[in-house]
Amino acid sequence: MPCDDLEAQPAPADRSTLTWDQPTVRLSQGQVALAQSLGDRDARQACLVLYSGPAPGQRYALAQGTLALGRAPDCQVQLDSPGISRRHAEFAVSDDSVRLRDLGSVNGTHVNERRIDGSVLLRDGDMLRLGDVMLKYYPRDSLDALLHDRIYRLATVDELTEVFTRRYVMDTLAREYRRARRGARALSVLCLDLDHFKDVNDRWGHAAGDQVLHEAAATLHGALRGSDILGRTGGEEFLAVLPGTPPAEAQVLAERLRAALAARTLALRAADGSEHAHRQTVSVGMASLGPGTAGVRELLAAADASLYEAKRAGRNRVAG
Repeated sequence: MPCDDLEAQPAPADRSTLTWDQPTVRLSQGQVALAQSLGDRDARQACLVLYSGPAPGQRYALAQGTLALGRAPDCQVQLDSPGISRRHAEFAVSDDSVRLRDLGSVNGTHVNERRIDGSVLLRDGDMLRLGDVMLKYYPRDSLDALLHDRIYRLATVDELTEVFTRRYVMDTLAREYRRARRGARALSVLCLDLDHFKDVNDRWGHAAGDQVLHEAAATLHGALRGSDILGRTGGEEFLAVLPGTPPAEAQVLAERLRAALAARTLALRAADGSEHAHRQTVSVGMASLGPGTAGVRELLAAADASLYEAKRAGRNRVAG
């Protein structure tokens, strides 16, 4: 029976084994699908959702164990805001509970606008304020957290390539630039452009082109490190942000990305149903933050100039 057709059923005459006699709850098909998509409970995690501050909407998963929150690079929940101490607060995460403790921060830790003293057990929907940053807590069973994840993914992840959107990667670059300048840290970027991509669409159709974009993005992403961010910035153009990466290390990483894609053979299906082996290459332009870099725009311009140098030199190479 479809869920939309469910109606309240009368209580059975024999009540010896059934004591709940409230009306049956009607669920829409969308609610049923949402509940089913939760999947295995053991695979889910409690989380925090950023409501204000450097990247509103960002989600922080709370893995089991003791997790530090603050501005320090080694904090598991890292928040880059002047009102937050380097090690501001700490989470103790177990299977079914999360406790929050302030670590003697300058501006204090507030839960539902009450400054905490000692540790506090967090409950679904609690609002946390640390300095001028607001976060909301969701336990791992929360449907609201699941819905947020879906909306956030639509806003930040490119549907075709499954890497980040242009807006997300540019916002990340701006944030990492500020962090690098404030902490005298290294920062590098890579501009990547798939070589002769238009030929794929022209010869075999747009479905084959979409396949190349998806598989190329997956290959590039797989060659990066966990701290790196990859986003699609145009049709066949990508940007990789490499926090804490000096020029020599960025050069090695850029060559690793180029080689990883060049080594793959893609099996493409053309619009007429025929199959073709395709080798896709990428040109890479690299730039790193230096004393004379005036801002994000100049850093990107340097990487873009290096990209055009790589293309003029014959493509399928790294310049910068």
